[in-house]
Amino acid sequence: MNIILLKVLFCIMMTIACYFVSLKIYNKYKKNWLNPLYTASTLLISLLLLFHVHEETYQQVNFIFNQLLQLAVVSLAVPLYKQWSFLKKNYKKIFAGVMCGTALGVISVLSLAHLFHLNEQLLASLIPKSVTLPIALTIATDLGGLASTTIIFVIISALISVMIGPNLLKYLGIKSKSAKGLAMGTSAQMLGANRSLVWGEEEGAMGNVAMTTSALFLAIVVPLIPYLL
Repeated sequence: MNIILLKVLFCIMMTIACYFVSLKIYNKYKKNWLNPLYTASTLLISLLLLFHVHEETYQQVNFIFNQLLQLAVVSLAVPLYKQWSFLKKNYKKIFAGVMCGTALGVISVLSLAHLFHLNEQLLASLIPKSVTLPIALTIATDLGGLASTTIIFVIISALISVMIGPNLLKYLGIKSKSAKGLAMGTSAQMLGANRSLVWGEEEGAMGNVAMTTSALFLAIVVPLIPYLL
């Protein structure tokens, strides 16, 4: 029993250490592709393989972090509350941008699934790839998808969006602060909201609200998705 407890504590410390090391690297070089979400995951996987930590052992630790992730869902109400007056003032822009962006993400997944004949479980895992991770996991589980697959594609989707999004907006000549914030928040979730904040307060507010409302919008329409599969 003590050996199992020590292994669990070791995994927790290793997970936290990987994050702080990755955060230090990111703060030093300021590269989007060095975001701690990705570098910490890569470093952690390497260490688990190096120390021959079994999947079952780390799953016990993963349970703890999953519980914390579920609590993070509740915290999504905080930015909405803080930006409530801003949201009411710009609700038309927000509704149009978030609804179109989220719907396009779902439609693209459904279209590609039909084109490549993906099975229903994989399709259910991919549908919430464009919303923030805590909500995406809940949606994927309700639809019968695999949580691990959803996590991978949410991370990949956010990474690609935050890497090419700013340059794409610049190339297309989009200068609207609201449009830039909504685009980044809807497509790259928290990473996009943080990137929008670098541009300015309005962009950051729009990115923050878009991240939250896109997840809320998809959660509301989830009961309709099975009829489209």
